[in-house]
Amino acid sequence: MAKEKDATVLTVPGPEGDRQVRISSPTRVLWPDAGLTKLDLAHYLIAVAEPFLAANGGRPVSLQRFSGDVTGEEFFSKNPPRGAPDYVDAVTVTYPSGRSHPQVVLTEIAAAVWAAQMNTVVFHPWASRAVDPDHPDQLRIDLDPQPGTGFADAVTAAHALRAVLTEAGLTGYLKTSGNRGLHVYAPIEPAHEFLEVRHAVIAIGRELERRMPDAVTTSWWKEERGTKIFVDFNQANRDRTIAGAYSPRALPHASVSCPVTWDELDDVDPRELTIATVPNRVTTVGDPWADMHASPGRLDTALGWWQRDLDAGLGELAFPPDFPKMPGEPPRVQPSRARKPAPVQD
Repeated sequence: MAKEKDATVLTVPGPEGDRQVRISSPTRVLWPDAGLTKLDLAHYLIAVAEPFLAANGGRPVSLQRFSGDVTGEEFFSKNPPRGAPDYVDAVTVTYPSGRSHPQVVLTEIAAAVWAAQMNTVVFHPWASRAVDPDHPDQLRIDLDPQPGTGFADAVTAAHALRAVLTEAGLTGYLKTSGNRGLHVYAPIEPAHEFLEVRHAVIAIGRELERRMPDAVTTSWWKEERGTKIFVDFNQANRDRTIAGAYSPRALPHASVSCPVTWDELDDVDPRELTIATVPNRVTTVGDPWADMHASPGRLDTALGWWQRDLDAGLGELAFPPDFPKMPGEPPRVQPSRARKPAPVQD
């Protein structure tokens, strides 16, 4: 590690030899409560390089960047910024609008360290790989605690969700969100477009909701969710992402969205999984996701559930507000503001 005026040059190992990555303002504090800096972030990424790249590398990725620390202004970069080094790759992807554009792809850890130099804190990978961006190889379910619920409620829902996934012929892998929720992934064959994977997620979410009606909801509108865990099905859409495995989060305690095993879920404290502690965890525990894609599953059963629900009168659910109007979608109007039918006059 060499030092320049107001900069540090890190030697970063890579598949083609070492890279020299310059970190300007290395002492800039990114997480004020934890006192952790931009240089701490760079060192963290190098320390967890192998599992981080296994989870996030080779995929289109959005970079959540900050103008100062994590309490300040933020913005997202999708296309490679001008002047990106030649070891930062890109792939052209199609967005819901139909527009196509290059998006960043990380193929070595130096690219992630360069992103940290560009004030990236959170890495948001697509559910598909750069070699086939239109067909996800991961089914992702975001268990999002609503007001009045917390992490313990998400844990209970996750155990039940695991059983539903097993019945659907899928294997669930687990990570903390880095905040109050949990993310459950299932590796799948890249045989379906995003819309079909979304339908599988909705069907699985509805099945979970039937089994835990007082604890889980698939209601898109917040006013209808109640004190429950929300199954956020819209994270399965094209160009919708959640923080990647081993990605830091923009939260005061510098938490990490960290893979955990099902056996340790009941005892895990997500606040203890930070950029200061996760490198040692990787060294001592290993990567619970190391074998994730060894045996991908199929969506036949989940899509069969979707068709069953369609036949029973359960249709499409709302899409994010920035999406074009989608076939079969219900009105994008908050239920309490929807126009009521006029009363029938005698």
